[in-house]
Amino acid sequence: MTDPKSFQNLLPDDWANLPFEPFREGVEICHLWRGGPDVALLRYAPGASVPRHRHTGLETILVLAGTQSDDTGSFAAGSLVFNPNGTEHRVWSDEGCTVLIQWEKPVEFI
Repeated sequence: MTDPKSFQNLLPDDWANLPFEPFREGVEICHLWRGGPDVALLRYAPGASVPRHRHTGLETILVLAGTQSDDTGSFAAGSLVFNPNGTEHRVWSDEGCTVLIQWEKPVEFI
């Protein structure tokens, strides 16, 4: 059995003090929960991107700071985005951003 885990005072910006590590070029990750579904913070440097990929389960994104863009639009801080199983997109941030992301299963890069 896995023990509960909590993060006090995550908002409005204590997430910035958590430990991040390299994920992709220009994108850092802070794993909050692993073992499916996974939950993490992703921090994009200005101009960073993630290549086109397909979701194999639901992905949920809450934009905490900045603006994240994908093929369907741009999403400022406070936006909540759902990417269901089977959807495809690429992701980028012109100005940089930090998002809280939850995914059921790993994505497939295409």
